[in-house]
Amino acid sequence: MSQSHEPWYTHRPPPWPVPDNPYAPEGYGPPPPRPPRRRWPLVAAVLALLLLLGAGTYVLGERSGADRARTGHAGAQSGAPSATTPPKASARPTPSPSRIPTTAEIARQRRAGEARAWIVDDRTDLPRRNIPTEDLWIVGGTAVQAIYKRVVAHRLSDGAQLWSVDLPTPVCETPVNATPDGKVVIVLQNVEAWTGARCNQLRMIDLRAGRAGWHKQLTETGAGDGTITVDSAISGGTFAIVQSMKASAYKVADGRKLYDIPMENPGKCYPGRVAGGSRLLVLADCAITALEKAYDQVREIDPATGKVRWRHRTEPGRRIGQVLSVAPAVITTAHRETHADDWRVVALGPDGKVRSTIDPRPKGFKHCGDSLDTSGDAQACREAVVGEGLVLLGGTDRVGAYDLATGKLVWGVKAGGTSYGYFPLRVGPGRTGLVYRVGTYSEAGRVFRVGPGGVDTVKDVLRLPASTARVEFGMAVVGENAYVGDRLVITPAGLSGNDAQHEPRMLSFAP
Repeated sequence: MSQSHEPWYTHRPPPWPVPDNPYAPEGYGPPPPRPPRRRWPLVAAVLALLLLLGAGTYVLGERSGADRARTGHAGAQSGAPSATTPPKASARPTPSPSRIPTTAEIARQRRAGEARAWIVDDRTDLPRRNIPTEDLWIVGGTAVQAIYKRVVAHRLSDGAQLWSVDLPTPVCETPVNATPDGKVVIVLQNVEAWTGARCNQLRMIDLRAGRAGWHKQLTETGAGDGTITVDSAISGGTFAIVQSMKASAYKVADGRKLYDIPMENPGKCYPGRVAGGSRLLVLADCAITALEKAYDQVREIDPATGKVRWRHRTEPGRRIGQVLSVAPAVITTAHRETHADDWRVVALGPDGKVRSTIDPRPKGFKHCGDSLDTSGDAQACREAVVGEGLVLLGGTDRVGAYDLATGKLVWGVKAGGTSYGYFPLRVGPGRTGLVYRVGTYSEAGRVFRVGPGGVDTVKDVLRLPASTARVEFGMAVVGENAYVGDRLVITPAGLSGNDAQHEPRMLSFAP
């Protein structure tokens, strides 16, 4: 493992400057300037490579769908020019469909020391367009996901399908997490067609029992509560949803409306997004008519009553990017004009006041994959994990840990050679972190542990199978992942309805 990393932090600094080493001791001078590295052109180049090699097309879909309620961090374009722009569509060869290995074939090809794996090759008939996958829920011993007009559960131990629930219309939006007893409320379109659809149908799904519950249609009055754009979250037994510029809450168990989330400073502040989990946060855009004075607000709401527990507002001219954690509350902020080029991590105390502000830019960290999409899911930052007083930040070629109390860097590792993504999974004991390093087309990825001391402490936890490298690469670069116990589950950002470009839907690894 040590051969695949350069020391980005070390107890024994070399006696000369190290180019592009943000951890070089003071006195060595700043690293030489380098052109900005954008995630979108990199991903475009990856997808072009897959096409040229006949690997089939892996969908770079929005996290919750094209022309739908929200977009995720993987679908945000930077707009920066790149020397790696893929060839025009007319110049691309017709991709041949990838042959997806079976779980039994993967097991037979498994080498000593490699992780065990299972794969889901879902042959559900899909429309001939890019179909986004939705949030990945881990409930009990199952991995559950909604896609198009189905909710499907797979057993974590072997990938076997346990149940599926058919839906009358396509999925618009899903909350990031379920209730403690395993229930979710998903938002469906009102019609099958994508054009002109409204996201106004609520349906409860019991993820433990594998069956659908109550159904409800959202009310639209035409006064700022439209359902072309919606965002939702679950906290405790409460389902909160933003409809255009208004927000309300419902009881997950029976669909009863609990309250309207209050709009503060009417005419000046509008609810935009919600974040759930053990706490319920509501994000609002304020003073939006004056860009230099505009600010964002985040409130913690009591999920049961709607009472505001605390408020925090950004400095004028700054906006909230992503919610990295709800307990403790950790958010990202960015300048409204320079966006992801000027971003920070802000840790809030239990009263909503700033505990620390972290500027990760000197160490080369980008905002959640170098994107800033405030129109989409507030909890879509796959590149960050919070726990045990630390925030772990990942990126294309590096991962590091910052102390939330002091704002100081604790440790970091920078990749040597080609890298397509370092995604933090969990904070471990001793201020360590578990990290998923995405593989390449020909080399499998791995999960490793790293802690104070940086590269000197790197130790493999999972070495993914060489036989799945090609499939893993196509799924993981712009997909989603979950880590439960000692098992990694990854899914692509979306699937193609074109049978000639068929992809697997889920891939999982464990010791």
